[in-house]
Amino acid sequence: MTEPIYEPISGNVEKVKTMLTGISDEAAVSFPETGQMLRQILGGGKLLRLRLVLHAGNFYNYNEQKILAMATGVELLHISTLVHDDAIDKAKTRRGRPTINSIWGTDKAIVLGDFMFARAAEFVADTESIRAVKLVAGGLGSISMGELRQGFSLYRLDQDFNQYLRRIIDKTASLFSISTESGAILSDAPEESVQILKNYGLNLGIAFQIMDDVLDFIGTEEELGKPVGSDLLQGILTLPSLKILEYYPGDNPVLRLFEGQGDSKQNVAEAIDLINNTSILEECLKVAQDYSRAACKDLDLLPSSPSTESLYALADLMIKRRN
Repeated sequence: MTEPIYEPISGNVEKVKTMLTGISDEAAVSFPETGQMLRQILGGGKLLRLRLVLHAGNFYNYNEQKILAMATGVELLHISTLVHDDAIDKAKTRRGRPTINSIWGTDKAIVLGDFMFARAAEFVADTESIRAVKLVAGGLGSISMGELRQGFSLYRLDQDFNQYLRRIIDKTASLFSISTESGAILSDAPEESVQILKNYGLNLGIAFQIMDDVLDFIGTEEELGKPVGSDLLQGILTLPSLKILEYYPGDNPVLRLFEGQGDSKQNVAEAIDLINNTSILEECLKVAQDYSRAACKDLDLLPSSPSTESLYALADLMIKRRN
């Protein structure tokens, strides 16, 4: 991620990183293996959601103690869901590194994810905001529902865009929305501004996930940290795959894969070729761009802040990223 986007909050990002390191160190004192597991997963990646909390809190009364606690809680919640996702998917790598489940086993990965959920709740409670606590509790329910929706829809062809959208809102965009809404709440923003920042996070999260789904077909394994086309191979129907089904209803590699016809890897390779060499890629990018623009629609109604340009730039970056 381009550093100028994060310049207004860079100091507090480092403070959150220190807090995350402290969680690993604290756990290691009582149980060294837990500290080792946490060090494997904490502090890496884009740290995007915690940065959104910090930016959203930067428009009104910046209560550093509460906003840092919230940012830490949100990051822990996000990473705990990744640990559970990897365990469910039996993923071997995450961001190019071995997953918790691939090193310590699925059972221990699930328990570690639960531990991180609990620690996230503690940090959110430290904000002393009932609204923030309820927001995160509701968000955890949404994320779980999204995972269930995905689990029950694997290898099913009877899905449409609205079902896909509902799933990615639950699984991904809900936590983006929580990040920006909570930052606004904890800075005592008026309700109109809370809603503007909440909607920014929601639409940014949708754009982010659509781009993730596009990159699953057009990226490289080095960029993605996982095999290209892995979602489709696992039976997950995303926007590019929906477009293939729409434009080639009679016979297509997605249909063959889901119905168990032919070689799975060959079907995925054909799907990748179709997406890269037809209008499907351009159309999916257009959908992501529309949500990115929707995110920024009312930002100019907020007070002037060093974070304003960062949020505009971040929305633009969402549709240009390669990982």
